[in-house]
Amino acid sequence: MNRLKILHTIVALALLISLAVQAADWPQFRGPNRDGVWNETGILQTFPAEGLKVRWRAAVGAGNSSPVVTGGRVFVTDTIAEKPKAWERVHSFDEKTGKQLWTFLDEIDCHPSFDPKNPSGPCPTPIAEGSRVFTLGATGHLLCLDTRKGRLVWKRNLGQDYDLEKFPELTACPLIEGKLLIVLICGKPGACVVAFDKRTGKEVWRALNDPPHAFSSPIVISAGGKRQLIVWTPKAVTSLNPATGQTWWREELVTREDYAVATPVRLGARLLVSGLMFQLDRDKPAASVLWPESKALSLRVLSHTCMPLILGEHVYAGKMGGWLVCLDARTGQQVWETDQVTPQGNGATIHLTPNGDSVLIFTDKGNLIRARLDADGYHELNRVHLIEPDYQFGSRPVVFAPLAFANRHVFARNIHELVCASLADKK
Repeated sequence: MNRLKILHTIVALALLISLAVQAADWPQFRGPNRDGVWNETGILQTFPAEGLKVRWRAAVGAGNSSPVVTGGRVFVTDTIAEKPKAWERVHSFDEKTGKQLWTFLDEIDCHPSFDPKNPSGPCPTPIAEGSRVFTLGATGHLLCLDTRKGRLVWKRNLGQDYDLEKFPELTACPLIEGKLLIVLICGKPGACVVAFDKRTGKEVWRALNDPPHAFSSPIVISAGGKRQLIVWTPKAVTSLNPATGQTWWREELVTREDYAVATPVRLGARLLVSGLMFQLDRDKPAASVLWPESKALSLRVLSHTCMPLILGEHVYAGKMGGWLVCLDARTGQQVWETDQVTPQGNGATIHLTPNGDSVLIFTDKGNLIRARLDADGYHELNRVHLIEPDYQFGSRPVVFAPLAFANRHVFARNIHELVCASLADKK
């Protein structure tokens, strides 16, 4: 009998571990590890001809922030306006049903150029941990809310506290490192990056005097025996000690403000910041440029809308204009390019999410694609239309917000609705 109980216990534990590996939340920008990788199994390899099964839809307002999913809830931010007033909102929805659980309204100044026919809203994606969700608005309001009821725990007006422009249009997503909530805001004085106590909102440290705008979301890595906060501004790529703000190393990368957008990507000893590849030092917090040798901006910046992906010895990235390219990760030499992913033009966007032995690709046209990427080329397996592109970017209607993947579902938003669709393979 005891042996039977032990066997049942072992089987139950194994099942729990298996389920934990197969299903996971998506609590921040680019997923659990902030690397854009979706590790869940049991995912559709072939999309139904009639499209994905939509579980629910919910009305939202303007914004390009990604939804996040944690603890059975979906959080997303948006903006509504009735000139001269405007409000940034934080919504909580039930993950399974789409029922709206609560909404928090935060009054802000209405941007003079706000167009109700083509409205814009917050870009920074929320980050959730435990019973707290943290949001950063486009105008610099940093909020900490209780996830259960939407109660305000603390708030910082970063525009006032760090001398930001009246409409700074912040886009970099906050991150959590231990007890700290870290944001890239390009404030003054010396407050390009600021770390707050996530429990209280009190400043812990500030660092850098870089330009007034930066759009790239920082990441934290472990390399050279140290934790390193990697920050890209239009002036440089900088590695900071995330506990103190001390600079570990810095490489000049001067670019236009709206080009410093891509989130840094790390794989093993390599760190890729748009089109600039670093070799991370094994023994100390330091890095050297692998490629390109040239400091030409056209070579060091691949895209102002897309994050690259390192898979093995190759880099895959959407380039400005809508091309998908493959580069040799060792040299930076182009291996191939294709124009088959999304129509070319200003605003073309390609989001790459590895899953299993292929990659899920989401485009500015609202299409979800499953494809295999290798040195031989782009191998599209199938595609499905997921959500309507409804934000007018020049002459091009687009959807910019990256997807969230959680518990075998995909979550997409445009400036009118939030959609949850199943990606579960029933086999």
